[in-house]
Parts: sequence; structure tokens; C-alpha cells
Amino acid sequence: MTSGRALARDTGAQGEDLACAHLQAAGLRLLKRNVQYRHGELDLIMLEGATVVFVEVRYRRGGGFGDGIDSVTARKRERLTRAAASFLAEQPQLARAACRFDVIAISGSPTQPQFDWRRNAFDAS
Repeated sequence: MTSGRALARDTGAQGEDLACAHLQAAGLRLLKRNVQYRHGELDLIMLEGATVVFVEVRYRRGGGFGDGIDSVTARKRERLTRAAASFLAEQPQLARAACRFDVIAISGSPTQPQFDWRRNAFDAS
């Protein structure tokens, strides 16, 4: 029997697969996936031209709890910002590159996903 946590992890991985494919079709190039730090996890790290794009993926089957974009709280943004700083500290060749934080919310079914991609969804402050 599959636990609720394992199911959520599988659903999250499937959402990340969908988001990654969607973003790659739009011209972004994947650098790393699921990079974990003490501060938090970076779902997708991509390049769009010379810009490093940190992508938070949110999957919602229904809209009963708000959309995926709304679920990126101030605390989550702070964790993402700190994790991104840790990543850049490990990557000197990217340390001076332009960076941005995108959020891609996926709704609908895995066979008919709908994407809400917010470029530059928040600033690192």
C-alpha cells in the first residue's frame, strides 16, 4: 500500500517532469533538478539564454485550496532565495549571471495539464 507521503512525492515528481518538458519546449535548458540545501530545495534550475532561472513547481489537481502560485508564501520565497544563494556560491561560473525566480503552476490531469508560468514571480530581497 502506498503512503500519502509517497503518493505526494510521486505526484510532485510527475509535475516536475511535466514542467521541465514544458519549459524545455519553450527554449530553457535544464542545469539541475531537485537540488537540496539546509535552507530548502530548488525544483528546477534552468538557463534561458545567459539567465539562471530557479523554478518552483506547484501542482494542484483542483483549485479548492487556491492555485499553485498562491501557495508560494513569503517563508517559501525566503527559503528559495537562500537555497539559490547556496547554489550560486558553489557555481562560480554562474555567480555573476542574471538570475530570476519563476513559478510554474500545473493544474488538470497529467494527460491534459494546464500551465500557469509566472516569469520573475518574485524578487530576491
